[in-house]
Amino acid sequence: MTPDSGLTARHVGLALFALATGGFAIGTTEFVTMGLLPQIADGVDISIPTAGHVISAYAIGVVVGAPVIAALGARTGRKRLLLGLMAVFVLGNVLSAVADGYEFLMAARFLTGVPHGAFFGIGAVVAASMVPAGRRAWAVSMSMVGLPVSNIIGVPVTTLLGQRLGWQVPFLAVGGLGLLTLVAVWFWVAPQPVGSDVNVRSELSALSRPQVWMALLVGMVGFGGMFATYSYITPTMTELAGFSEAAVTVVLAVYGVGMTCGTVVGGRLADRALMPSLYGGLIAIAVVLATFGWLAQTKPGALAAVFAMGLSASILVPALQTRLMDVAHEGQSLAASLNHSTLNVANALGAWLGSVVLAAGYGYEWPSRVGAALAVAGLALALISGLMDRRGTRLTA
Repeated sequence: MTPDSGLTARHVGLALFALATGGFAIGTTEFVTMGLLPQIADGVDISIPTAGHVISAYAIGVVVGAPVIAALGARTGRKRLLLGLMAVFVLGNVLSAVADGYEFLMAARFLTGVPHGAFFGIGAVVAASMVPAGRRAWAVSMSMVGLPVSNIIGVPVTTLLGQRLGWQVPFLAVGGLGLLTLVAVWFWVAPQPVGSDVNVRSELSALSRPQVWMALLVGMVGFGGMFATYSYITPTMTELAGFSEAAVTVVLAVYGVGMTCGTVVGGRLADRALMPSLYGGLIAIAVVLATFGWLAQTKPGALAAVFAMGLSASILVPALQTRLMDVAHEGQSLAASLNHSTLNVANALGAWLGSVVLAAGYGYEWPSRVGAALAVAGLALALISGLMDRRGTRLTA
């Protein structure tokens, strides 16, 4: 039994599985779009670069939806909020599948992205509340493990379905996964009463805490380095390592395996030593990215580098999510949700910096080197945050 909630280990496991199923569905719909841009472009009669705006629409939905829903839904029970978020997610995917024009599809993808960050953020708070304090980061990692697993199974399978049966089919399939998540959350996630002191103001209070902003900056800068590399992973693998375009799917699956391992390991490390695991994750990202361009010159080296990149980046996620919940105090749901908005900003930042380097005439080994510099900057911010903690503890004493 867990000491506070009275839930059995079986109940906790089923609840975490329900949350992970939602993460699997979200990860699948987010990344499958990237693999089906030519089919989507043909389907709604637009160019491939214009079809890329569909990805941006989803990301904007994540950035906007996470803080707004977490704050305005503060008085709503967390289970009810999770069910509502997944219902919107299902609707967004169904509308994506029936879209017959560019504008309609853009709106549908924006709507689909709106629940993304809030689902992961509130799910992390729910997961942490079900277990003893010493297992909080592990529970958070388990609630999010569906996202990396989607890169191993969900994205390749739905991409194949889209290529064979039409680009609409993956969105319908993901909508079905969303319905399964709704049922699982309904039956397996216990209701959590909202405390009388929880409201919009208490959630927004997180934004007045410097350590919350420091943690968000660490995520934005540190993960920006990884996205500077991952955004150009296909041309990097074909140009440097010599993989065929068809083999890139295998490379991405290797990245997904690394992500999954990192998520599981990262949760356990963060439970043992939160801030050291945060520092260690950023150091690992910096080392991997600094050597990525050199390793990617051969196929075995490229596979090792891609696995290591997924592993090191994902080790950081549970630690950062738990850190945000710790420093947010009364505003845990908002802070945890903002983490996913931040990661989408990091995605845009990293992709842009990578494009600047490539546009300047440097080769595909250079975006990862820029990424290493960003990871070092993230480490510096994390160290400053740790020093602020120590200074605050001394002043309190």
